[in-house]
Amino acid sequence: MKPRAICDGVQLIGAVDWNRRLFDSLIPLPDGTSYNAYLVQGSEKTALIDAVDPAMADILTGQLAGVETIDYIISQHAEQDHSGTLPLILDMYSQAVLVCSTKAKGLLIDHLDIPPERVKTVEDGETLSLGDKTLQFIYTPWVHWPETMVTYLPEDRIVFSCDFFGSHMAMSDMYAGDAPHIIEAAKRYYAEIMMPFRKPIQNNLKKMQEIDFDLIAPSHGPIYDRPEHILSAYEDWVSDRVSNLVVIPYISMHGSTEIMVDYLVDALVERGITVQKFELSSTDIGKLAMALVDAATVVIGTPTVHAGPHPNVVSAVHLANALRPKLKFAAVIGSYGWGTKAAEQIAGLIPNLKVEILGTVLCKGHPRDEVFTELDALADAIQDRHAAF
Repeated sequence: MKPRAICDGVQLIGAVDWNRRLFDSLIPLPDGTSYNAYLVQGSEKTALIDAVDPAMADILTGQLAGVETIDYIISQHAEQDHSGTLPLILDMYSQAVLVCSTKAKGLLIDHLDIPPERVKTVEDGETLSLGDKTLQFIYTPWVHWPETMVTYLPEDRIVFSCDFFGSHMAMSDMYAGDAPHIIEAAKRYYAEIMMPFRKPIQNNLKKMQEIDFDLIAPSHGPIYDRPEHILSAYEDWVSDRVSNLVVIPYISMHGSTEIMVDYLVDALVERGITVQKFELSSTDIGKLAMALVDAATVVIGTPTVHAGPHPNVVSAVHLANALRPKLKFAAVIGSYGWGTKAAEQIAGLIPNLKVEILGTVLCKGHPRDEVFTELDALADAIQDRHAAF
């Protein structure tokens, strides 16, 4: 990627990673990603905001080949996809000062072996003059690490938001406009990375409301030239509102659990409830995470393996517990051969989910009429609880 001008003295640099399909050895990237860095050149000083993943270091250094001086390197987040090339950039610009939040300093030293004498910490709200341009640093803790901050450029009305409002999206367009697929990618990003920190993000959104800006420039994905779209989406995602939606992650070994799941899906649909069903041997976990952003209820479907839930179900339940979605209700359905502790074990895996348990429906072997009657009762209970949504 060649440097691209955003406005006078401000350029988007960094790299577009079209081919990456997995992040943190965990998160699917169906659309690739980008590592956005920004070069801000004032009348007196020059700053580089963030860097790139080490795999793309050559692209960033090539973009900086004609930049003789960088006075400040702003590290908004210590994770390697943003800061992994900072040691290389500090070697290139021996006079540059690395600027970060107070909590970031120790992380940068620990993770990247940054020399402490090269680091300048800034407080929340502190400013740094580049001459005719000013950088203001605004702490945004737990978006999604404790040390994160955003950088505000008031003269050009730009917020460099790091992971906040980001999206894993490789694309040639620099701006998001109002494209729905960009908001969908941002929702996936929020669901996979930000959702556990919903309450802190509510507070950080309030901080964004206190400043005036026209552009949000994140470190992943396109720049928001119509920021009201992503702000409105985030306001909804972090609110306490849930939808008339039931999410059913499940797996079936010999067909019994799937028969139960399909019966429950039809029963819920007949009662006017939207359902999303996820078969866990082939599910994109990002899609499951996205569904959990809005869902009122999760119903976990599992066969029994050695008296407990199937390992794929354990993994999905562990993920849901870690993501802390704003679910209100939960239930467990499934099957077993000779005995089961699946429901008890699943309940022990979700201490972070503040949900009302609506029931458990388990059958021995192939489901029969009495099981379907229990599933109808579960559907009635869900319908009753969803009446307000």
